[in-house]
Amino acid sequence: MNTGQKDVDPRTVDEGLMPDHDPEATAVLVDTADVRRGGEGLNQALADAEARAQENRDNHLRALAEIENVRRRAVRDVENAHRYGLEKFASDLLAVRDSLELGLEAGEKADTRSLLAGKEATLKLLAKAFEKFNITEINPLGEPFDPQFHEAMAMQESDRAEPNSVLQVVQKGYQLNGRLLRPARVIVARAPGAPRS
Repeated sequence: MNTGQKDVDPRTVDEGLMPDHDPEATAVLVDTADVRRGGEGLNQALADAEARAQENRDNHLRALAEIENVRRRAVRDVENAHRYGLEKFASDLLAVRDSLELGLEAGEKADTRSLLAGKEATLKLLAKAFEKFNITEINPLGEPFDPQFHEAMAMQESDRAEPNSVLQVVQKGYQLNGRLLRPARVIVARAPGAPRS
């Protein structure tokens, strides 16, 4: 079937010989040359992409290794903090222990006044250690009862204290940096004649 176009001999296309009067044949020749050159460009682009992918993979593996190292260091630091976190506090308490031991040794020969002075000195050492580590005392005598910081041991009628106020402190409470270590154990005042609750 003849459509009015000349058939192009494939040998002339491969050899680069084209009849100069056929524009379609020239287009085929240009496309074939572009494909040959493009194949080389595609191979180069593929090689470049593979190199970038390998570099990104290496960077990813390095980042994962660094994250794992940071995690291990953090675990080790937490373990050390648990293990040695009280080291400074413990060393300050050694002075308190030494003072108590000296008091016991001197107790057999000492009079009451010197024993009392020794106990006061020991208490001052302990107060300094508490202050250094921000351990504060809760001594709520006369204050309103606060269940967040006080533990009621009993209620007692009183006409000299406000109802629901601390009448007596049985045992002082303590806080560490504002966090409750032990509530103050207290006796709470109750109005005379008020029903027991």
